[in-house]
Amino acid sequence: MIIGTAGHIDHGKTSLVRALTGVDTDRLKEEKERGISIELGYAYTPLPNGGVLGFVDVPGHERLIHTMVAGACGIDFALLVVAADDGVMPQTREHLAILELLGVGRGAVALTKVDRVRPERVREAEAQVRALLHHTALASAPIFPVNAVAPDDPGAAALRKHLHEAAAALPARSNAGLFRLAVDRVFTLPGHGTIVAGTVFSGRVHVGDNLIVMPGSAPARVRSIHAENRASDDGVAGQRCALNLAGIEKSAISRGDWLGDPRVLVATKRVDARVHLLAHSERKLSPGTSVHVHIGAAHALAHLMLLESEHLTAGESARAQLVFETAICALPGDRFIVRDAQAAHTIGGGVVLDSSAPSRKRRSEQRLRYLDAVEKMLAGHGLSQLLADAPNGVALADLERLTGHNAASVILPVGTLLRGTKQEQFAILEAAWETLRDDALRALREFHTESPDDPGPDSGRLRRITRPDLPAPLWAALVDELTHDGSMTRHGPWLQLPDHAASLSESDRELARQLQSLIAQARPEPPWVRDLASAVRQPEERVRQVLRRQVACGTVCQIVHDLFYDSDRVDTLAGVVASLAREQGSVDAASYRDAIGLGRKRSIQILEFFDRVGYTRRVHDVHVLRKDSGWNVQYPH
Repeated sequence: MIIGTAGHIDHGKTSLVRALTGVDTDRLKEEKERGISIELGYAYTPLPNGGVLGFVDVPGHERLIHTMVAGACGIDFALLVVAADDGVMPQTREHLAILELLGVGRGAVALTKVDRVRPERVREAEAQVRALLHHTALASAPIFPVNAVAPDDPGAAALRKHLHEAAAALPARSNAGLFRLAVDRVFTLPGHGTIVAGTVFSGRVHVGDNLIVMPGSAPARVRSIHAENRASDDGVAGQRCALNLAGIEKSAISRGDWLGDPRVLVATKRVDARVHLLAHSERKLSPGTSVHVHIGAAHALAHLMLLESEHLTAGESARAQLVFETAICALPGDRFIVRDAQAAHTIGGGVVLDSSAPSRKRRSEQRLRYLDAVEKMLAGHGLSQLLADAPNGVALADLERLTGHNAASVILPVGTLLRGTKQEQFAILEAAWETLRDDALRALREFHTESPDDPGPDSGRLRRITRPDLPAPLWAALVDELTHDGSMTRHGPWLQLPDHAASLSESDRELARQLQSLIAQARPEPPWVRDLASAVRQPEERVRQVLRRQVACGTVCQIVHDLFYDSDRVDTLAGVVASLAREQGSVDAASYRDAIGLGRKRSIQILEFFDRVGYTRRVHDVHVLRKDSGWNVQYPH
């Protein structure tokens, strides 16, 4: 169990930790000279059951609230320290508010310096504390009068016993999530190199693991681990750990960074959250208000953009977007503290809903429904609403980021399908998938109706017609399924309904074979329709009609009126476009003319054909390759 102290400056937090553990957490020369804590202090003491009780001793000065919050993040148990002579003071109240906002619901109170006052003053101070705690999660927390500087003080002994019992009763924290550690200390040791310490928020880490330091994206390998001040092969959620890292310098890490699995650590400057303003706050927050945000061990300046109202007043809760000036990391469910623009007062806090918040349409109905679904997920109601409001499914990578768990361990609602590519999978409800199938087939039928002489769109073009916002891996899986079950067919890059290409009579099939042979053998260019008609001794209109049917079958392509190229030849010409695009970024008529050895006019016509069928798109005087074109994938002829 990790215990965090809290309380006003000079109320005896460090002396109390020393009495309970025998460890002086003030390690800095300045701290010892001034007699106040400036930095976070750490102490550990063994438990009777073989476990370890960890203490994070925080400074009590009002100007060091940012340090106090960094130490309080991730603690299991609060030890509120109040001096009997002073009683409740400003930082007593502020520290208690911070504990409430961070969701710390277990704790005890140490009423220190009882040796300096009369018994009636002790009772007065105890009543004052009880009144302070009355409407908080610590309302039933026991209060222990303590003389921390006296050897074998009975109050300290009683408090120690209570802490041991609380640790024994604390439910084991699940380590099923992906690993995250909030870095609150970075240092080096001779012969060891860079060491980071902090609280493990989730998951498990092993010696040898490869991790990432965020938001800086620096990779690091775990060389050794100290968990709860003991050498260990691993560290788990709920522990304080020190990790000796290889492959990274001390200068690349600082307090506030996260160390963990790259699947959940995403740098962001926009976070959607539910923000709560303290009841006693005198502030009224408006859109654009600057605030200081403390999340994990990090401290950053942000601008508050309200999503559902124009103002947020004392005691109110509302959804808002925090726009940070520097990148941070956060996961849905992470709690944070909000202080005013001068960083002088704690005014509220909140819970992260989405750490990949959009800059546009952030107040749209669809976006607010999404945040509704995330809040239900965080409340323990699963992913049903999230998927119900996701017609395009949800990427498993996004589910990992939303839940903090490996995708394989995420519990999906009944009726959820997994679709996509090997590289990127999506969870999508069966009903939504059926709708996608219907939409794709409907769009293809409409295309055939409007362009009966065309062979059909390629995959990218059909996607732009059907559902342009559908993720490419999900679309690829959809097309694969529809072609595999025969709902549509693929001829070269073209997609067709099975009944699109009309059957030819025996005589037309024979004519088509002759025309195909003449077109394929002709170099450098195929004959025009009039020349083909002359060669096969057939009327031009009949040749034209048979070739148009061949276009629908995907065996030839019509570049311009009455000029048809063999599909294999068009594949070769498409490959030249791709090669030039890789070299130059785009293709112009002159470079394409030189590459294929045809005249400028014909080169332009071929490029315009590729624009028309969706292989390229024209941008001013050049042609840019479309990444989703059917010519960019392998397909059978």
